Amino acid sequence: MGAERGRAEPAQAQEEAALRSDIGRAVGFSDAVFAIIITVLVLELSPPEVQPGGMAHALAEQWPTYLAYVTSYLWVAVGWLNHKGTFHRVRCTDRGLHWWNLAVLFTTALLPFATVVLSRSVQAGDRADEVLAVVLYALVGVLLSVAWLGLYHYLSRHQDLLQQHVPARFFGVERGRALFGIVAYAVAALVGALGSVPVALGIFLLLPVFYALSSNGFYDLRRRMRRPG
Repeated sequence: MGAERGRAEPAQAQEEAALRSDIGRAVGFSDAVFAIIITVLVLELSPPEVQPGGMAHALAEQWPTYLAYVTSYLWVAVGWLNHKGTFHRVRCTDRGLHWWNLAVLFTTALLPFATVVLSRSVQAGDRADEVLAVVLYALVGVLLSVAWLGLYHYLSRHQDLLQQHVPARFFGVERGRALFGIVAYAVAALVGALGSVPVALGIFLLLPVFYALSSNGFYDLRRRMRRPG
């Protein structure tokens, strides 16, 4: 019995090793998905159909579309930067990491839909629709942050997938960034539903700025903040 178990353990280890792969395919596929999402976002930017002489006013009235596009574009761009910073520290992938990466891509791909709903609702000016759109956009943000949290947590528990130079606590600390996003988007939803929709939109716009500054990790952000000017 013990001999059979001893033979099974190396066989299982070999099978797990065979399921691992380099990060090239995961990164290449992810880059393509990010590019498609940005392309879909820009398709919502279309010139209005107006009578001659009314173009300037009609374009100005579409400001919610521009704001929503900029906010979501920043989110996708920051997501790509975070993804690049994450997989720069990954040596190889396994099935679990692939699934969490797909979860990040899945939730990011929801942004164009939420963006269209938000921009059209704010442009129409109906309070009930605006609140619903803000809550929907915040929900997508929460789901996106949850996916990143799962990815960071998985990497924090699988140090063998990481480059040797990556500190053991790196991705454990990174979970804090994802948790911040969950809380911030929940707060934005409450602010939009119970208070001011414009303030909620401001939170949506500021969050990508925070994640852009920390896209290479909290460690790098701390180092830059401590660096003398």
